[in-house]
This record gives sequence, C-alpha cells and structure tokens, in this order.
Amino acid sequence: MSNMDARQELILKAIIEEHIRTAEPVGSKALTDGYGLDVSSATVRNEMVTLEENGYLRQPHTSAGRVPTEKGYSHYIARFVKSSMKQEPSRELRRAVSASHSQEETLRLLAKALVRLSGDMVIAAFGTNRAYYTGFSQLVNKPDFQRLELLQSLTSLLDRFDEITGTVMRGLAEEPQVMIGEYNPFGEETAAVVVKCRLPNGRTVFLGLVGPMRMDYQKNLGLMEQVVEILGKKT
Repeated sequence: MSNMDARQELILKAIIEEHIRTAEPVGSKALTDGYGLDVSSATVRNEMVTLEENGYLRQPHTSAGRVPTEKGYSHYIARFVKSSMKQEPSRELRRAVSASHSQEETLRLLAKALVRLSGDMVIAAFGTNRAYYTGFSQLVNKPDFQRLELLQSLTSLLDRFDEITGTVMRGLAEEPQVMIGEYNPFGEETAAVVVKCRLPNGRTVFLGLVGPMRMDYQKNLGLMEQVVEILGKKT
C-alpha cells in the first residue's frame, strides 16, 4: 500500500491527528512534546521531509510546519480509522429519535443532532426524494473554508446538490463509507462520511456528513454507525 516504514507511519498519524485538532501546520516540536514519540526533533524533521517527498505531506509556503495531503489522509483512513460497531448510540441521537412523531421528523432531528455532534454539514434524504442539508454555516466558518475559491466551489456544489446526492446514493452499499478528495463528489477539497440504510418498513434513508479533509474521521464514522443502529430499530 505504501513505501513508508512503521516510524514514518506513526509520525504521519500524529501529524494528522494534531492537524485535525488545531487546523494549523504541524511542526516537529508539537509532535515530540505532545505525542510521546521516542525520537529526537531532528529525526522527526528528517522523517517529515521524507513523507513530504513521497507525497503524504506538504509544506504551506508561509509555514515551517506541514499539513497532510489527500494521499496522507487516505493512508491514515485505511490504516487507522476503524469501525466502532457495538458502540452505544449517544444520548443526543437517541433523544432526537424519541422526540419524533414521523420518519421524516426522525431524519430531520437526527440531521440537526449530527451537526451539533460533528460540527460538519449534514445531508439527508428519503429514497430519491428531494435531499436537504443543514449546518452549512458551521462548515463555512471553519478555518479550512476561509479561502475564497474553496468557498465558491462549495457554494456552486450546492446548486447541483440534488443531482449529486442522487448519484452518490445509487452507488452506495448499506454501511458507512468514507469519501475523500477526488473520490468525493461533494468536492475535491472536502471529505464525507455517508451511509444508505433501510428502515424496518423498507424505506431507504441517506445521510452524509460533509466537512473539510481535516474532519475527525473516527468520530464521524462512529456517529454514522450509531445512526444506522438507531434507524434499524425505528419503524
């Protein structure tokens, strides 16, 4: 899968988790101070250069630190983001379902709860019916979307929102799936965790979390797995 050794992989993991946390380029000092890497700052810097040369990191020209590339995130997702099935659904998600009186209201309340829990935008749809989204304002307030061209691409994406959601939904298996970068139809510089699940009465529901490539993949995958668990019991 890759040309990196175990130490480089550990450093890449630490850089991505620090960048997810701070939204800032990551330097060697932050890694040696905060991640218990049993190597010197000089060694970490050398490994970061190698990871950059191999396409897993890039260095913003205004910073001494590095940020992950799409290739870096893809490797991290494949190696470190694991299913957390059997996780008990959160109180907030359970409350959203118990407060609803119809399937449409269940989906709407779950979407709003997911926005609060994830901080990302949520897309929801019943079958091929018109989809809707909530949490766009939270998304555009993230530091990742302060670049005008990225904000414009995200806005233009919403003009084709129904079409894109329908296409994604038709191709999905019934389990949470991560889409990133060029493989993410919601935008090359974004990431999504999406799922299509069938309710006990046979209706199909689509839900997706869309955020920056810096999203917390493990947390968001866990949230979508909790939603599948809850909706599987909702008639």
